Amino acid sequence: MPAGVALINPQTNRTEETSMDALPLLKADHALVKGLLAELSSTTERGVKTRQELYARIRSELTVHEIIEEEIFYPALKEHPKAKDIVLEGYEEHHVVDMLMGELDATPVDDETWGAKAKVMKENIEHHIEEEEGEMFRDARAVFDRAELEELGERMALRKREAKADKPGLEREREERDEPES
Repeated sequence: MPAGVALINPQTNRTEETSMDALPLLKADHALVKGLLAELSSTTERGVKTRQELYARIRSELTVHEIIEEEIFYPALKEHPKAKDIVLEGYEEHHVVDMLMGELDATPVDDETWGAKAKVMKENIEHHIEEEEGEMFRDARAVFDRAELEELGERMALRKREAKADKPGLEREREERDEPES
């Protein structure tokens, strides 16, 4: 049996050993980001430093999450005809959030439009999480057996650690994924 991975439980904020199954790994990321988005939505234009710090953390977490999904989970799931459409939709939803974050990056956090843009980003992310944890995870459970989900989870956990260790490379990877193909 594969070794477990330490994940932070967002409810207790404690590290817990869990299996390397890909779906709980993604679900833990989702819970963390949803918590950060809830904190961000309660900020105002006056909370410049808090907004900047929360947004930077959200951006960093989402970048790493996108890397593991787009490099490992989505390609594996897309190989199965039953799941292809939901995977393609997932890629597009990532792209929309990336565009919104580009607009947020270019807008001062104390600008009156920044909060509205952040709210739209939050709503898009929450919609994406709901679809992913619903239809996409159902499809994944239908096409992958337990061993395959654990193998995907191991690869994703390793890639996640690598991406977090390569902080300067995160922005470069995001930009490369967002460049239009010629």
